[in-house]
Amino acid sequence: MKKRVELLAPAGNFEKLEMAFHYGADAVFLGGKEFSLRAGGHNFDRDELVEAVKYAHARDKKIWVALNIIPHNDEMDALPEYVQFLEKTAGVDGVIVADLGILEIVKENSNLHISASTQASNTNWRSVKMWQEMGASRVVLAREVSLENIKEIRAHVPDIEIEVFIHGALCMSVSGRCLLSNYMIGRDANRGDCAQSCRWQYNVMEEDSNGDKKPVYSEDEPTHIFNSKDLCTIEFIDQILDAGVDSLKIEGRMKGIYYVATAVKVYREAINRYYEGNFKYSEKWLKELETMSHRKYTSGFYFNKPNSDSQNYNNRNSYSQSHQLVAKVAEKLSENEYILEVRNKIFTGEELEVASNNGNPKIIVLPEMEITKKRITSMVTDANPNSVVRVKIDADMNRLDMIRRVLPEAE
Repeated sequence: MKKRVELLAPAGNFEKLEMAFHYGADAVFLGGKEFSLRAGGHNFDRDELVEAVKYAHARDKKIWVALNIIPHNDEMDALPEYVQFLEKTAGVDGVIVADLGILEIVKENSNLHISASTQASNTNWRSVKMWQEMGASRVVLAREVSLENIKEIRAHVPDIEIEVFIHGALCMSVSGRCLLSNYMIGRDANRGDCAQSCRWQYNVMEEDSNGDKKPVYSEDEPTHIFNSKDLCTIEFIDQILDAGVDSLKIEGRMKGIYYVATAVKVYREAINRYYEGNFKYSEKWLKELETMSHRKYTSGFYFNKPNSDSQNYNNRNSYSQSHQLVAKVAEKLSENEYILEVRNKIFTGEELEVASNNGNPKIIVLPEMEITKKRITSMVTDANPNSVVRVKIDADMNRLDMIRRVLPEAE
């Protein structure tokens, strides 16, 4: 029987961690407040890390902690104690590192499983083998690898875990090594503080051999020449599984709960179909991935090197989505009574969809809602974002289910 692949999801905070596991992730990767990229993310303090591991292990899930900064000398002294905390107090399953100095400190101070980060830019089997010899139990391949590259790496290094990205944002640079943000506004991409300067609009001039300059336009307008489409592999996920990888990684610690839940649910269903032996690509999977905010999709480097079709040169249609998250089921009080956390304004009488962790979305009509303000409880016909309401509805929902609306342009 084939070893089942791990579906690895991003968790920028505890709520996203809950959603990832509810919708089918086997593991999450997250950052602590220390030594992690994604400086703008919420991340987990030490107490939250302990609780996250307890929550995951109670459900037979795993936690990978990112230690993938590129550190300077003044940051190294505090690392041994933090590594010991991660292993002995928090009990995490492994760490993700990109720097050889951090790798050495982890080995000296723990028996944690070590994963070599995509920031290490592993694109060939010899570098993967070298990381293995240095103590890594897993390598996250760079995004700049093809399916054939993956198969060749697996053939040469059969006894190391291989992790690949299957969904999410792509950099215009090699695995995140971008200088634009740092150069332009002093925000370092290798510190997790990227301003995503590659998504901005530019007036670019091309100079020929005669010194003549001409503007580079997209449809006679300034261009978004560095703006990559998002990676999406759902249409060929079976081929990635056939290549012999061990972990499928969804990008997006900075993304919202709807993104995490939707991506995990779709890929979970596809992976399950694969192991059931009846895999057949379903167009509904791609349609579901298009419900959340995304740039147009590309297959990245999996079949060939990206070309002009892989870029979003015209930003007018860079982002799109067909649905909007309006509420999350915070609690199920009885068979037909629920507490909802409102994320976007909702109205009595409107038709909405319930996206659960299994099956197709269910249609509901929102009833009158009960809300409490300043200790006064009343019935209302609309509710604003960040409010909490009580509803009675025969919908068969569960805690952490999402409620969404179809956006007008998608109807």
